[in-house]
Amino acid sequence: MTEIKKILAPLAVALLVAACGPSAAEPGAAGRSGGADTTESVASADALPAVTVYKTPTCGCCSAWVDHLEENGFTVRATDMPDVSPMRRQLGLPQDLTSCHTAVIDGYVVEGHVPAHVIKRMVEERPDITGIAVPGMPIGSPGMEVPNRAPQPYEVIAFDRRGARFVFEAVGL
Repeated sequence: MTEIKKILAPLAVALLVAACGPSAAEPGAAGRSGGADTTESVASADALPAVTVYKTPTCGCCSAWVDHLEENGFTVRATDMPDVSPMRRQLGLPQDLTSCHTAVIDGYVVEGHVPAHVIKRMVEERPDITGIAVPGMPIGSPGMEVPNRAPQPYEVIAFDRRGARFVFEAVGL
């Protein structure tokens, strides 16, 4: 039974990724101001900035992540597109950090299933980075909850236009 689980678990994740549409991207050179200004900031200092999410129309986990953000106080505008890769290139997202959806908030890029509390921390602290990413699709991350499966620990990676990276926050570790 354990061998079957070892074989089926990666296949299940692969099917989820395939269902979310194309996710390949090429590394770009844009920084925080290099195309990431497509989201309006909210005028009130107490309100959260609006989020624009780029996703494929058939991606269920992307829609679940949008719901997660809205449940945590964000105003979200979801933009469906057949391929998110061109947007990722424009925003300067490194190819190895891709997931199934890309968002822009207050000039920052947010890739993948990043928890709302981590996004709030980034917006509050305003680090000198291009954005944050949860590469792949870790089980248990927002939008990737799977019944009867324990959440996987994962890292939220910060990146900048110069290629620097660091762990912004470890989740479940």
